[in-house]
Amino acid sequence: MIAKSLKQQAQAIQCRWPGFTVTLNGEILTAIGRLRPTARSQAFEVQVTYKLKNNPDVILLSPKIERNLNNEMPEHLYSEERLCLFRPIYGEFKFSDFISETILPWTALWLYHYEVWHLTGDWLGGGEHPN
Repeated sequence: MIAKSLKQQAQAIQCRWPGFTVTLNGEILTAIGRLRPTARSQAFEVQVTYKLKNNPDVILLSPKIERNLNNEMPEHLYSEERLCLFRPIYGEFKFSDFISETILPWTALWLYHYEVWHLTGDWLGGGEHPN
């Protein structure tokens, strides 16, 4: 498995997600754009930061992550409110994967479950919670 270059990653994001702005700054790729999980969803502005051979970090820029009616934060978050999209120990994201085909769709799915969690208080997306 050969890691995709930052240029390949940037081109793939811009091709599949044309509303995203992608910048390359040295060894770091940053992609910012809006995702709408469903036709009834609000638009969420997200930022993906990726350095080769590191796991991508995804944060919600707007609206900010909010507590639910029970005053709880979603469990699927890492520190600094980075979204927990996959468990690195299981190798679900490989450096040969395109962010456009994995991380961005997973982010849209996370946002869908976040919206449902706000309505129900239950995280219906499954997965394990990071420590």
